[in-house]
Amino acid sequence: MVEYKGVDYGRILKRYDVEAQNQATPESIAKKMLPSDSTLSSVAECVLYMKFKDVGPTVTEALKTKDPLTIINDGLVVGMEVVAKLYAEHIYYLPEIMMAAKTMEIGIAIAEKQLPGGRETKGLVVMHAAEGDPHDIGKNIAAVMVRSSGYTVIDMGKDVAVTDVIDEIKKSKPIMVSGTALMTTTMSAFPRAAELLVQAGIDIPYMAAGGAVNREYAESFDLGIYSDKAPQTPPIINKIKAGYDWKRVREEWDSIVTGE
Repeated sequence: MVEYKGVDYGRILKRYDVEAQNQATPESIAKKMLPSDSTLSSVAECVLYMKFKDVGPTVTEALKTKDPLTIINDGLVVGMEVVAKLYAEHIYYLPEIMMAAKTMEIGIAIAEKQLPGGRETKGLVVMHAAEGDPHDIGKNIAAVMVRSSGYTVIDMGKDVAVTDVIDEIKKSKPIMVSGTALMTTTMSAFPRAAELLVQAGIDIPYMAAGGAVNREYAESFDLGIYSDKAPQTPPIINKIKAGYDWKRVREEWDSIVTGE
């Protein structure tokens, strides 16, 4: 007969993943990711801690010693990257994402005024929620992160007809299109749209994401690639910007999303 006397059930039932997550704080993660330069760190912290009132004066002061692009890329964007990390770790949630994004946009608008011709975009991305799907929170979060990475986003909203997606792609010529689906009944819109793009001779990656989609499904049709979480989207787009086609993104997906 098994003897249970003296067994420490705390060790058996302990959730080490949850414990590690609870030990992480915005401050501890920020310490590892914020720039060492005190001026840029102050700018980044405005985004990280959603300081609406402080970001304007902080960016204005930083412009006295730093060029606008440095402030944007190494200050404001880095702050948003920390926010994305906090979201991935389930420390920040949608309200924090949206408030941090608004703070970043205020700072970027001030810095951009000092740039001749404005800030140059890295590329254009079309994003939407699948036809018949009214859920767009995941798409909204991903769009914020894509914009903060320097890309222009055409956000078509939710429940977007396949034909409308195709028309927009033909008109705007993006480097990638992304669709999200939270319902299994709507994710079939992605292979239908991808097939129409192939027929039209348009060979751009078609990212399928959202709660209803997994990697196997996203890679089951031509052009299809996958993003499991919103913070994975910008690194994937960066590779596409660098010249990766949808086949290579599939091949190197694991290393792309882990940064290895």
